[in-house]
Amino acid sequence: MRFMTGSFVTQAISGGLFPLHERLKGHDSAARRRALERSQWWSADALAQHRLDRLRHFLAEAEARVPYYRRLFGEMDFKVSSLAGLGDLARIPLLDKRLIRANVDALKSDRAGPLKRYNTGGSSGEPLAFFMGKHRISHDVAAKWRATRWWGVDIGDPEVVVWGSPIELGSQDRLRGLRDRLFRTTLLPAFEMSRSRLDEFIQRIRSIRPSMLFGYPSALAHIARHAAKTGQRLDDLGVRVAFVTSEMLYDDQRAAIARAFACPVANGYGARDAGFIAHECPSGGMHVSAEDVIVEIVDAQGSPLPPDRSGEVVVTHLATGDFPFVRYRTGDVASLDSRSCSCGRGLPLLKDIQGRTTDFVVAQDGTVMHALALIYTVRDLPGVEQFRITQHDLDRTEVQLVATSPFSAEHEQKIVQEFKSRLGSSVAIEVRRVERIAPQKSGKYRYVESRVPAAGASTSLAEA
Repeated sequence: MRFMTGSFVTQAISGGLFPLHERLKGHDSAARRRALERSQWWSADALAQHRLDRLRHFLAEAEARVPYYRRLFGEMDFKVSSLAGLGDLARIPLLDKRLIRANVDALKSDRAGPLKRYNTGGSSGEPLAFFMGKHRISHDVAAKWRATRWWGVDIGDPEVVVWGSPIELGSQDRLRGLRDRLFRTTLLPAFEMSRSRLDEFIQRIRSIRPSMLFGYPSALAHIARHAAKTGQRLDDLGVRVAFVTSEMLYDDQRAAIARAFACPVANGYGARDAGFIAHECPSGGMHVSAEDVIVEIVDAQGSPLPPDRSGEVVVTHLATGDFPFVRYRTGDVASLDSRSCSCGRGLPLLKDIQGRTTDFVVAQDGTVMHALALIYTVRDLPGVEQFRITQHDLDRTEVQLVATSPFSAEHEQKIVQEFKSRLGSSVAIEVRRVERIAPQKSGKYRYVESRVPAAGASTSLAEA
């Protein structure tokens, strides 16, 4: 491959190495992506019929193979054969984190293949453990891959990822390092954003000259603002697009990233539990991955709302047969768009997404990091049902917990130790057990609040 450069390398990776990598993992992501690139141009009627056919098959399998839905459908006398249209989905009760936690084993299909355990990011203050099969993973990879190619970039183009999940950052062994080198991906830790590290990040990005960026909007905006403040150029690198996800994208963040890197910013909306839900195209439409995902917008009583009305986003993921997500409450607020996109794709549109977002916290030495650096410590502990983290000042951080057995004093000590390791050894970490954590007046939960200003960072990103 030494003679290959530029797009030739990208083609070799996208057309050869990555599909081989996926097949070795038991995924059919490449074939699925090709199918999605055809179906995105279908008419609205053809897409609706495809979704209805898949929904019928999906629910029939859930009824036959998943104990939770076999019992539920029996109790409510719901017959999948009576499903006349997508609107009939609303007859099925909503699914939420509480129900999943109480029925984890009953939600597994008795035909499930190997299942992989995942955790949500805990952005609502309610962490969740759940399972995915290879079929679901393949569909999510394919949907993300399709959206990437909308912007004229592909797997194999040089990429810088600014991220913070322990799933990613904890996997830097030899195999993972080799994979990243093969696919030309460089990972920068969003948890470590002190002034000196920001300078290192900028120099690293300049040396790589990536075709695309991927990361939290607040992290990329933080880098962009630091570059502007210190007079370091990032607009001469040839970056074609900056993909952002996992948080709400604010207008000032979009502008800062676009200005610094001289590229468009593409917003993505999804979650590890709910799937790859929607992605922005170059024409500005936020397209739902509708072949795999049915999005409903519901009111406070759980009843579907018409387009252009805001409500809670509820997702049915049609590739989750091994561990079904049927009418799953995301806790996010958005509306379906009654308009079509000028790009010509038949995929429906979301708008006015008010998703969960992440704040920065600041260590005693001035290091700015994602609040996710603290969230990941709390969310995975057994028995934690809800939490709220408040950084009162550089010397004191409070953690409120709604926790039941098997949460223990040892787990509480783990929170203290790990928070001190990130925020500073002399920081007072107060862990308080409470019976209930009240929402804000808006009805949403603020799961992290830092009252310490972080230079260049938004200080009001934590509404969730």
